[in-house]
Amino acid sequence: MTLGRFTLRAINQAKKEVEINSKRHGGELIAQVLESHGVENIFTLSGGHISPILTAAEKTGIRVIDTRHEVNTVFAADAAARITGKPGVAVVTAGPGITNTITALKNAQMAESPLILFGGCPATLLKGKGALQDIDQLSLVKSITKWQKTITKVRDIVPIVRDAFQIAQSDTPGPVFIECPLDTLYPYSLIGKEMMARAKGDSLKDKITRAYLDYYSTNLFRRAFNRSWDLSPIKPKIPMPDSEYVKHAFGLLTSAKKPLILLGSQAVLPPVGAHKLQECINTLGIPCFLGGMSRGLLGRNSPLQMRQARRDALKEADVVILGGIVPDFRLSYGSVLSKKSKIIAVNRNPEGLNKNEGRFWNSSCSILGDVGSFFHQLADMMKSKGQNFEVDEGWIKALRERDNAHEKKTASIAEKPTDKHLNPIKFLSQLESAIPEDSILIADGGDFVGSAAYIVRPRGPLRWLDPGAFGTLGCGGGFAIGAKAVRPNSDVIILYGDGSVGYSLMEYDTFVRHKLPVLSVVGNDACWTQIVREQVPVLGSSVSCMLEYTNYEKSVEGLGAKGILIDRSNGDDATKIIQKALELTRKGTPVMINALLGKTNFREGSLSV
Repeated sequence: MTLGRFTLRAINQAKKEVEINSKRHGGELIAQVLESHGVENIFTLSGGHISPILTAAEKTGIRVIDTRHEVNTVFAADAAARITGKPGVAVVTAGPGITNTITALKNAQMAESPLILFGGCPATLLKGKGALQDIDQLSLVKSITKWQKTITKVRDIVPIVRDAFQIAQSDTPGPVFIECPLDTLYPYSLIGKEMMARAKGDSLKDKITRAYLDYYSTNLFRRAFNRSWDLSPIKPKIPMPDSEYVKHAFGLLTSAKKPLILLGSQAVLPPVGAHKLQECINTLGIPCFLGGMSRGLLGRNSPLQMRQARRDALKEADVVILGGIVPDFRLSYGSVLSKKSKIIAVNRNPEGLNKNEGRFWNSSCSILGDVGSFFHQLADMMKSKGQNFEVDEGWIKALRERDNAHEKKTASIAEKPTDKHLNPIKFLSQLESAIPEDSILIADGGDFVGSAAYIVRPRGPLRWLDPGAFGTLGCGGGFAIGAKAVRPNSDVIILYGDGSVGYSLMEYDTFVRHKLPVLSVVGNDACWTQIVREQVPVLGSSVSCMLEYTNYEKSVEGLGAKGILIDRSNGDDATKIIQKALELTRKGTPVMINALLGKTNFREGSLSV
């Protein structure tokens, strides 16, 4: 009797804090937090577990873009985050919906992109009991996200989502995961009814079960909708460089004659951002090599930016600043850094800051902090002291002459005939001349994109998207969705290898349905060339490396887009064809150009690992 009175009292108390007949649901709370944080687009693939989030977002005015594969929801959110500086948002259903995002999640983690992935899951009481698509999702994503959280009460939704935004942007940015059980998203009127239906009968056991489920379902919703929530963003925690270390770095630079800056994606993160960083670099007057999202930072033709022969420059530099650049395989684990150089390393990530130090390289000054803020402080220090760095004019001249010599050599390869189809270097040069200033370039491929990186120049800051350190193929379609969604007035151009186009070609359906007029250019050499250039000479076989000169341009026409073939019959007019293709995209039609390529010896000897 005491248990009965206690249970009844508890249920009645809980019901006083629940709108019993309300159709309000947890998806509405999520949408309200997204709106308050400036989210304008979310990327998804539909699923019953997550429908309340999608419908609430739509009612709030947030654009819901559904893709054809879950991996592209996260790629799209990643791209949106990189371009805007705000966390991108992806929403996928339970089980296979989550597992399909794994590659893109890891890619975002290694690229240090802030994003939030919402994943559905079975109702709280059914987790671990064999419900549809019921797996241990938190363990699955733990190693590839910064933070993971399961919502267990509707009243926890707002604080959890606000925390997620803060954590995604704090310290070293990265992806976070929020697991949303089905019964925390749908209305109480539906969840309570479903739970009570599971305890019919008049036995004592049935009555106890019914009482428990009544209390449980009521407690899920209590204090969720009868209060005013603080929806405002929580300020992210950004590590600032220690001023004493900045002074030390300044001292090293004052005595340098041949300084060099290497910039990575971290450099363009808020709070300084790309445009202010551009001013700082120009103020410092130190020659730069740019990588990742910092590509294009100084425009197409800056006298300070060098593109070729980085290894040679690093051998000769007396001071090198690694601004968000990690000495991993891209710098031969640090072995390309000269033992005679003084190295200033700046990074938000302690692991990245000291990667391989003491084995292949040694730091003269290691600064744990925001890269953009470091350069901002450095430029301010230089102005306040009225002291310019005495960079040897001959140093910049020598780097420029070396740069020009490499580009001249590349240009000579463009004039050599190939055995069949188009010379890829000449075609890329034509592409370079056709790309407008207000373009975002997306790199998704091996050999074709590797060659393009030498020839096709980003037009400005935050206008080059590549996978990053993970070296992921297949990001092109998703990146393009995210880029075009947040920059609808920019030309978005995907550079596809004919291998990588197979991963996301179906997203042309998404481009058409959501009116995202993207141009893609497929470098079609009928081969996984980046692999075959190593596999054949070393192992004597091209097994699994050969493709066909497939008519990719015809496949997108079946999806409602425009396809164009460029081969020897019209290759001399490639520049004009590309320009006309861009005109079509501006009128609302997604376009694919399938360029049939032959072989050259450009990048001969470059390996796939």
